[in-house]
Amino acid sequence: AGELFYNMLADRVHNDEAASLLRKNAVEEKGHARRLARMISIKNGEEWVPTAEVEELLAVPLPDSIDAELFSAVVKGEIGGDASYQKWADAETNEEVERLLRLNGREETIHAGRAQQVYDILTAAS
Repeated sequence: AGELFYNMLADRVHNDEAASLLRKNAVEEKGHARRLARMISIKNGEEWVPTAEVEELLAVPLPDSIDAELFSAVVKGEIGGDASYQKWADAETNEEVERLLRLNGREETIHAGRAQQVYDILTAAS
């Protein structure tokens, strides 16, 4: 749902530079999902194939127009996401799973930085 969320935000910000930053986050969110699938496979000892139900995207209710203030919350959420991944990694016994968790976490902080840039762009434009 992270990929969908960021693409939907990009479609609604009405600023090309901000939309480009958000689409970069969307691509990386898809990578997070792939890494999580890989982690499940490692933990299960066999390739994990998601069911149709698992593959179904969650609804992402967003207003038609997005303002800068939303991105303050996105920044906080992404920073919290990094902290959660790092805590999860701290408790992980499999080195490869730990590495993948930490990578996802670091990217969450990168996403927060881009969301902050979007906030700054939209604030300057208003």
